[in-house]
Amino acid sequence: MIKTAVVGAAGRMGRRLVANICASDDLQLAGALEIASCPLIGQDAGVVAGVGETGIMISADAEKVYADCDAVINFSTAGVVENTRIAVKNNCSVVIGTTALSDVDKAELKAMADNGARIVFAPNMSVGVNLLFHLSRKAAEILGEDFDIEIVEMHHNLKKDSPSGTAERLGQILCDARGLDYKKDVRHGREGMCGARTRKEIGMHALRGGDVVGDHTVMFAANGERVELTHKASSRDTFARGALLAVRFLAKAESGLYDMQDVLNLR
Repeated sequence: MIKTAVVGAAGRMGRRLVANICASDDLQLAGALEIASCPLIGQDAGVVAGVGETGIMISADAEKVYADCDAVINFSTAGVVENTRIAVKNNCSVVIGTTALSDVDKAELKAMADNGARIVFAPNMSVGVNLLFHLSRKAAEILGEDFDIEIVEMHHNLKKDSPSGTAERLGQILCDARGLDYKKDVRHGREGMCGARTRKEIGMHALRGGDVVGDHTVMFAANGERVELTHKASSRDTFARGALLAVRFLAKAESGLYDMQDVLNLR
């Protein structure tokens, strides 16, 4: 059994991670971490997740939580790098599904991996979304510059970052396939007399509303035809299942910084 801890165990994603770990045959819930101000500190993580008692209480002490764990899953937004340092110090592999990390944070994760850590970092753990990444690159390469590219994403009305980390990753993949620069060539929305669309741009559009878990569409539009690739998530369990796949991958992997394309062998 792979002893696994969940960071942000009282949150919406954390609860689904706890539930999926408890339902698995090869992973064991061994820790549950939350910020010190969380009102559910001291509560059983399984009860909070709605799956019954597990004997694992939610704690704010990362050192204590990670002491008897093999792996850590972190979808939270607070202190990602510091949490990873503590986990690595305790010989844990780390799966990170947090979006909107800075370039400095990403560089620190890479440095830890270069020094022996085993980390999977991906903006989206869904198997389907990672297939979308793969297919979008192939489509951009095959269709060529005659096809304009637009990205549309929609999420629930509580999401804080925009565009989503998944949409940003799609933009990076498509820019790489087209030889473009993400910071220069991605246009975030259009308003007013902004002029005709150029060949060297990728449109990015973020929608927010209701309880949408996550929709992403890549449109390839040319004169007379259009190709659309779409992924729609209706449950957070899709991300949880992907995270569990990443934990299993790291249990057998050498040290390094990986993403879900590595986990799913889509390179």
